Amino acid sequence: MAQNSDPKSPAIGSDADSSPAMHPSSWAKHTGFRPRFSGESNASDSGQSTRPNNPSPPASLDLETSRVRPIPTVNATAPAPQPANAQAHPQSDNDQSATKRRDAQGGSAPLPPKRGANGHARIAAAAETPTSTPPQPSRRAARNGDIESTLPQVFDDSRRSHMKYELRDTPGLVPIGIYGIQHYLSMLGSLVLVPLVIVPAMGGDHEDMSMVVSTVLFVSGITTLLQANFGSRLPLIQGPSFVFLAPALAIIKSPQFLGLHENSFKHIMKELQGAIIIASAFQALLGYTGLMTLLLRLINPVVVSPTIAAVGLSFYTYGFPHLGECLEIGILQILIVIIFFLYLRKVSLFGHRVFLIYAVPLGMAITWGITYILTETGAYKYKDCDVNIISDHCKKHISRMKSCRAGANTSIALKSSPWFRFPYPLQFGTPVFNLKLAVVMSVVSIISSVDSVGSYHASSLLVASKTPTPGVVSRGICVEGISGILAGLWGTGIGSTTLTENVHTIAVTKMGSRRTVELGACVLIILSLVGKVGGLIASIPQVMVAGLLCIMWAMLTAFGLSNLRYSESGSSRNIIIIGLSLFFSLSTPAYFHQYNSNSPFQPYIVASHAPFHTHYKGLNYVMNTLLSLHMVIAFLVAMILDNTVPGSKQERGVYEWAPLEAVREPAVVKDYGLPFRVGKFFRWVRWVGL
Repeated sequence: MAQNSDPKSPAIGSDADSSPAMHPSSWAKHTGFRPRFSGESNASDSGQSTRPNNPSPPASLDLETSRVRPIPTVNATAPAPQPANAQAHPQSDNDQSATKRRDAQGGSAPLPPKRGANGHARIAAAAETPTSTPPQPSRRAARNGDIESTLPQVFDDSRRSHMKYELRDTPGLVPIGIYGIQHYLSMLGSLVLVPLVIVPAMGGDHEDMSMVVSTVLFVSGITTLLQANFGSRLPLIQGPSFVFLAPALAIIKSPQFLGLHENSFKHIMKELQGAIIIASAFQALLGYTGLMTLLLRLINPVVVSPTIAAVGLSFYTYGFPHLGECLEIGILQILIVIIFFLYLRKVSLFGHRVFLIYAVPLGMAITWGITYILTETGAYKYKDCDVNIISDHCKKHISRMKSCRAGANTSIALKSSPWFRFPYPLQFGTPVFNLKLAVVMSVVSIISSVDSVGSYHASSLLVASKTPTPGVVSRGICVEGISGILAGLWGTGIGSTTLTENVHTIAVTKMGSRRTVELGACVLIILSLVGKVGGLIASIPQVMVAGLLCIMWAMLTAFGLSNLRYSESGSSRNIIIIGLSLFFSLSTPAYFHQYNSNSPFQPYIVASHAPFHTHYKGLNYVMNTLLSLHMVIAFLVAMILDNTVPGSKQERGVYEWAPLEAVREPAVVKDYGLPFRVGKFFRWVRWVGL
């Protein structure tokens, strides 16, 4: 390779910098990275970074191969020679389309850098003439299409260039239908697994489970349409959230419900409905009154990350213990999904990464088929043993017969489900309003709002022209509260919120059009009216549900920790805050759970004689329940530390929402403005949107 003739330009890998020598494989040496953490350097609090006097040559890190690829540079002081007859070069078709698109959005951002064959941005000459000044380096460079740098808060066209369709795109009915079904299938586990956990815990049978599944599909379709049109207007699916699962289980296992035997399902469901309605009304009030804009100042990636991660980690005592009831089927389920997610994630069929997108439904279908074959061939049939007639010599086989068999459960659930079922409000009875249960759910609704704020910010970076304004965020939280009220009236058994897996699905499918999500929501409503669909989902063996939940909760933990990419994840400040938040989120609830005399280590059961004890039994229940929830502890520790420990905005990764002046930009109005001229009725309420 020919060396650069300019003596002022250091060669790649040279020691032109004054920093001490490091190992040749050091990523910091190749990229010229310098830590700027508080207490470790003289970084300013403003979050602005400065260039060293002798910068290293540009390079990019390929995370797939763990190699540093140098980017060829062009000497800015010696422009490339041009032919004598060279004239102004016309723009290429790509440049012209980018220019038109930029003008249509009302912005004046520069054109995205041209991409080379290796996927890296080519560094153009600093100027057309030798006298022009070199451009300032961008604070945010695109790496291999979808890898964020330290501050991925600034929008540019290159950041969203890898998306097939963006927020306002309407590709046509056929692509919308295909991608809409694909979007919902990829999130099937998040939509249907929560009812399969809470209904058996409430004492419900297969018919009750089928009704709740159909209701969840119906309400999810309705609330998604509301959010896409009158909420944040981002392509985010609404559904039963794992955030509400832990408090729901804590309420279900409350001492006041332990003595119920007959009709326990409907009795507990009405209690849950009342708590969800009050908590969702509180969440809607939080958004509509503008209080959410004040709370946004306290919510940053260092707070969101451990809070969401604690939601997934809180179920570690549930997953594998239930999976162990039929170990061979559960392990097979996990291995198939892991192979699809990780080992076959780059395999494409017809231009789609089928195994990565459909890992959960494909893994469930394959495992279900194998389980059915084993059941029909008599693998789980024991001599003179029947699941309904328990004899002494069959007791040791009853657990495997109930957990491993597939055919009997499918037959019962499908036969008990009608072909047509229309979910209607108050179908399980009039909700019962209990103050102490409502207070617990109201606090959890704040945690749900924190989760949604992270989803709004991350998805807007992928599909929108700018991040939403604080008013749009408040409007989205308000609509989520209204969605939760609908969930309580219809009886889903759990609150409705933005599913965290949305961002991952958008990034994988490259589909960010809101029309896709809207059409998929309509399909979901139609499927909810077919009772056999709910019956089929309700017949999934419990051991398969446990196996899928192990994967889903692990992914939820990973999604939570991935929010750290918006901050300086290597900062000792952030590392210590995250570590303290996660540790105490696991250790503190264990302290409260040990006071259960009947089942010392069974989660979600708070005894009446727990550590917090006063003369007010309702207050005792609320405090003991909240302090036994992992996500509440993680949120409190992270929020207090992140907002009191000194750190720059860059280090903390403070969310940068669009300013109020952005409402005058045409692109922002088109992205987040309310349709059908509904916005004119809310102009006097500046804090709920445009």
